[in-house]
Amino acid sequence: MEVKALTDRAMEIRSRFAAFEQARSGRVWTREELMQGFVVDVGDLMKLVMAKAGSRDVEDVDRKLSHELSDCLWCVLVLYRMYGLDPETEFLKTMDELEGWIAARTPPA
Repeated sequence: MEVKALTDRAMEIRSRFAAFEQARSGRVWTREELMQGFVVDVGDLMKLVMAKAGSRDVEDVDRKLSHELSDCLWCVLVLYRMYGLDPETEFLKTMDELEGWIAARTPPA
Protein backbone atom coordinates (compact mmCIF):
# COMPACT_ATOMS: atom_id res chain seq x y z
CA MET A 1 0.00 0.00 0.00
CA GLU A 2 1.29 3.44 -0.88
CA VAL A 3 1.87 6.15 1.72
CA LYS A 4 -1.02 8.21 0.33
CA ALA A 5 -3.39 5.26 0.68
CA LEU A 6 -2.19 4.65 4.25
CA THR A 7 -2.69 8.33 5.06
CA ASP A 8 -6.16 8.36 3.47
CA ARG A 9 -7.12 5.32 5.58
CA ALA A 10 -5.68 6.95 8.71
CA MET A 11 -7.79 10.07 8.02
CA GLU A 12 -10.89 7.95 7.48
CA ILE A 13 -10.41 6.51 10.97
CA ARG A 14 -9.60 9.99 12.33
CA SER A 15 -12.95 11.18 10.95
CA ARG A 16 -14.70 8.38 12.83
CA PHE A 17 -12.86 9.29 16.02
CA ALA A 18 -13.83 12.95 15.52
CA ALA A 19 -17.52 11.99 15.23
CA PHE A 20 -17.17 9.89 18.39
CA GLU A 21 -15.45 12.75 20.25
CA GLN A 22 -18.11 15.22 19.11
CA ALA A 23 -20.92 12.97 20.29
CA ARG A 24 -19.19 12.18 23.58
CA SER A 25 -17.87 15.58 24.63
CA GLY A 26 -19.29 18.11 22.19
CA ARG A 27 -15.96 18.82 20.51
CA VAL A 28 -13.18 17.12 18.57
CA TRP A 29 -9.57 16.82 19.64
CA THR A 30 -7.16 19.50 18.48
CA ARG A 31 -3.84 18.77 16.79
CA GLU A 32 -2.18 19.42 20.11
CA GLU A 33 -4.39 16.88 21.88
CA LEU A 34 -3.63 14.34 19.18
CA MET A 35 0.05 14.98 19.80
CA GLN A 36 -0.50 14.39 23.52
CA GLY A 37 -2.14 11.08 22.65
CA PHE A 38 0.86 10.23 20.48
CA VAL A 39 3.21 10.88 23.39
CA VAL A 40 1.14 8.44 25.50
CA ASP A 41 1.37 5.88 22.67
CA VAL A 42 5.15 6.34 22.51
CA GLY A 43 5.32 5.67 26.25
CA ASP A 44 3.29 2.48 25.76
CA LEU A 45 5.59 1.55 22.88
CA MET A 46 8.64 2.00 25.11
CA LYS A 47 7.21 -0.42 27.67
CA LEU A 48 6.72 -3.00 24.93
CA VAL A 49 10.24 -2.47 23.59
CA MET A 50 11.50 -3.06 27.11
CA ALA A 51 9.40 -6.23 27.30
CA LYS A 52 10.78 -7.41 23.98
CA ALA A 53 14.31 -6.87 25.39
CA GLY A 54 13.44 -8.90 28.49
CA SER A 55 13.23 -6.00 30.97
CA ARG A 56 9.46 -6.33 31.48
CA ASP A 57 7.04 -9.19 31.47
CA VAL A 58 4.23 -8.68 28.93
CA GLU A 59 2.09 -11.47 27.52
CA ASP A 60 1.65 -11.59 23.74
CA VAL A 61 4.32 -8.91 23.35
CA ASP A 62 4.75 -9.28 19.58
CA ARG A 63 1.05 -8.67 18.91
CA LYS A 64 0.97 -5.73 21.32
CA LEU A 65 4.20 -4.27 19.87
CA SER A 66 2.81 -4.48 16.36
CA HIS A 67 -0.43 -2.82 17.48
CA GLU A 68 1.38 0.03 19.25
CA LEU A 69 3.69 0.67 16.29
CA SER A 70 0.56 0.89 14.12
CA ASP A 71 -1.05 3.31 16.59
CA CYS A 72 2.05 5.51 16.41
CA LEU A 73 2.17 5.38 12.61
CA TRP A 74 -1.53 6.27 12.48
CA CYS A 75 -0.96 9.33 14.63
CA VAL A 76 2.08 10.48 12.64
CA LEU A 77 0.16 10.17 9.36
CA VAL A 78 -2.84 12.04 10.79
CA LEU A 79 -0.62 14.82 12.13
CA TYR A 80 1.09 15.18 8.75
CA ARG A 81 -2.28 15.67 7.08
CA MET A 82 -3.63 17.95 9.81
CA TYR A 83 -0.59 20.22 9.40
CA GLY A 84 -0.96 20.20 5.61
CA LEU A 85 2.28 18.31 5.01
CA ASP A 86 3.00 15.41 2.65
CA PRO A 87 4.55 12.46 4.52
CA GLU A 88 6.08 10.84 1.44
CA THR A 89 7.79 14.01 0.22
CA GLU A 90 8.98 15.02 3.66
CA PHE A 91 10.19 11.53 4.58
CA LEU A 92 12.24 11.19 1.39
CA LYS A 93 13.67 14.69 1.86
CA THR A 94 14.70 13.86 5.43
CA MET A 95 16.27 10.56 4.33
CA ASP A 96 18.31 12.45 1.71
CA GLU A 97 19.43 14.94 4.37
CA LEU A 98 20.43 12.13 6.75
CA GLU A 99 22.29 10.33 3.97
CA GLY A 100 24.20 13.53 3.19
CA TRP A 101 24.98 14.06 6.89
CA ILE A 102 26.36 10.52 7.18
CA ALA A 103 28.34 10.80 3.95
CA ALA A 104 29.91 14.09 5.09
CA ARG A 105 31.12 12.43 8.30
CA THR A 106 32.22 9.06 6.94
CA PRO A 107 35.90 8.77 6.12
CA PRO A 108 36.70 7.66 2.58
CA ALA A 109 37.33 3.92 2.18
